[in-house]
Amino acid sequence: MSDEDTGGDDGGKWEPPQREAFDHDPLGHARVRGGMTVAELVEQYGHAGIGAESVHGAADVLSEMWADDDCTVFVSLAGAMVPTGMRRIVADLIRDGYVDALVTTGANLTHDAIEAIGGKHHHGEERQAGKSLREHDEQLRDEEVDRIYNVYLPQEHFAEFEAHLRDEVFPPLAERDGAVSIAELTGELGRANAEVNEREAVSEGPGVAAAAYEHDVPIYCPAVQDSVLGLQAWMYAQTSDLTLDALADMTPLTDLAFEADTAGCLLIGGGVPKNFTLQTMLVTPRAYDYAVQITMDPEATGGLSGATLEEARSWGKLETDAENASVYGDATVFLPLLVAAARERVEAE
Repeated sequence: MSDEDTGGDDGGKWEPPQREAFDHDPLGHARVRGGMTVAELVEQYGHAGIGAESVHGAADVLSEMWADDDCTVFVSLAGAMVPTGMRRIVADLIRDGYVDALVTTGANLTHDAIEAIGGKHHHGEERQAGKSLREHDEQLRDEEVDRIYNVYLPQEHFAEFEAHLRDEVFPPLAERDGAVSIAELTGELGRANAEVNEREAVSEGPGVAAAAYEHDVPIYCPAVQDSVLGLQAWMYAQTSDLTLDALADMTPLTDLAFEADTAGCLLIGGGVPKNFTLQTMLVTPRAYDYAVQITMDPEATGGLSGATLEEARSWGKLETDAENASVYGDATVFLPLLVAAARERVEAE
């Protein structure tokens, strides 16, 4: 037998091929036990793959962002996050100093105010056996109940919200000289929510807009017209001097990004809030240093909601060396998990 047949002078010892793309980092397999903290659980996710590893990576980036005292943090909040039970989580983040600017929808602000003044969202009932979903929703319409997937809201709460706007929110704005910004509208909404909540001794807390108002955190709502809040503002403007300036928020938002030593964003859902938050960096000499997104939208649709943060880097919205991570799934599941894990880490330091 020749040397070639036996592998040469090494006695037949096999040598692995040279691999440039392979990193020898074997899975360790997650371990769980009763009584472990959320941060401990997420740490175990790092031993696994697929979605678990993504959650672990997102918690790492979120922790770094919040631990960076020089970081200005922008949070975008889309989807039905307030009516589905995420209201207190977001309000607590604002109160505890984890948010420097919030970009959200008029719908979330509408539902936030409804709870601030005493309304409640409810768990939906199962539809009756033999009844189609259409028949079930027709019954809800007859009973004047609105459905958000498995959450129900009686329509009288919207009437109470509209009265709240007309009596407490819009009049002071209409008395100001000239047009007001949407951030001024959301600030006035937060003030009114807090005052009514305290005056009426509402059992539920005053919520997101009130927390932002009390802690000088601006709320930007670039698509406010696409909500009951915007619809009511338009109706009130027909018989008053209330005028909203849709462009007025661009300067303070851009200034906040321009003046940041470092910048980070937590993107919850997609839509207009996500794009409005990311595009801010297009008119500054810098970009985001940290970014975490939670989305259910796939990249293949080509829409912004599912666009990867790597794609955002190509636009100059993220620094080339930015720390970023994405979690694909239901934000009502993953937002509490990530916030609890990241806060546990940061607050333990």
